[in-house]
Amino acid sequence: MTSGRANSEKWYLEYQSIERSVIDPLTGNTRNVDTREQLKMPFDTLEDAVAYAKANNIPHRVIDRPKSKRIPRSYSENFDYDRKLPWTH
Repeated sequence: MTSGRANSEKWYLEYQSIERSVIDPLTGNTRNVDTREQLKMPFDTLEDAVAYAKANNIPHRVIDRPKSKRIPRSYSENFDYDRKLPWTH
């Protein structure tokens, strides 16, 4: 499988929870009363996201995504006898 780049050109505004998460004693899952943590608002440009945050008095910081290193190779190299990277399965 290959890593896709769908929706990688969008900018997202995500809320960070103010309250601490609590571990549910019955299931062991973490839960939080603050439902804003579940929001992920997409924007087409960075300027739109920052303008929305400023207009609604939302404290914000910009975190740019790391650049991915792609190793150029052809599909047939996956089946080479003398592979330099071993199979993972």
